[in-house]
Amino acid sequence: MAELCGIVDDTAAKINNKSTTVKGCDPISLVAKRKRMERRRFKIMSAGMAAQPENRKCQKLDKVCLEREYSFRSYSTNTACDVPEYGVISVCGRRREMEDAVAIHPEFCHKDSKKLHFFGVYDGHGCSHVAKTCKDRLHQIVKEEIEQGGLEWKETLEKSFSRLDKEVLDWSAGSCCKCMFQLPKCDAAGSTAVVSIVTPEKIITANCGDSRAVLCRGGKAIPLSFDHKPDRHDERLRIEAAGGHIIYWDVPRVVGDLGVLAMSRAI
Repeated sequence: MAELCGIVDDTAAKINNKSTTVKGCDPISLVAKRKRMERRRFKIMSAGMAAQPENRKCQKLDKVCLEREYSFRSYSTNTACDVPEYGVISVCGRRREMEDAVAIHPEFCHKDSKKLHFFGVYDGHGCSHVAKTCKDRLHQIVKEEIEQGGLEWKETLEKSFSRLDKEVLDWSAGSCCKCMFQLPKCDAAGSTAVVSIVTPEKIITANCGDSRAVLCRGGKAIPLSFDHKPDRHDERLRIEAAGGHIIYWDVPRVVGDLGVLAMSRAI
């Protein structure tokens, strides 16, 4: 991560210049003093200065953040209050490949002449292709189900998630993804999915896995979703009824033929 850095102010610069012109001083002491001044200059912060990236990864992240901030401000200004304000940041961390994905689609659909806005977060595991498929397809599937009409929100989202899960399974069966050449193969890849559809009157949230949606109201966090964890009582009963079992390896995990997961559901 980048840290806040500033420019040496005028006072520090003058002190540094004077210290290099003192006559009769030991050259070693002058060098040591200059080093001390160099260290000190990085401690001088300017409240108005922006963060400076330390490496290429930070530069890329900073560029993405700036572009998102610019488009967000421009978009919300033009559309007044029709579109909720939003921001997004995603960090790869220590992994070689970013396996997470974020989907934001303002006005992705209309229902009863009302604008609907889609927000989704997908935390992939095993490979990135499932999270990317969720990002590209889930909002489209939800839109199709809404436009067909006749279903309540619960049934609409349950059907959408089921359709997405089938698409991912069908794609994985004949894919040439690079994870096919690794062990375990892409059959072990998957993703969580937590989505929120914002309407003028309400927020509808659907969840599969252990990503989380939280509403902040009056400075207090209100959960909009609940994690699918193996140690949750209803999830444990469901797993055992299906013939599965749970082990405790750092955290509760579901044991399967392709590995162990710290969540009880996923796409």
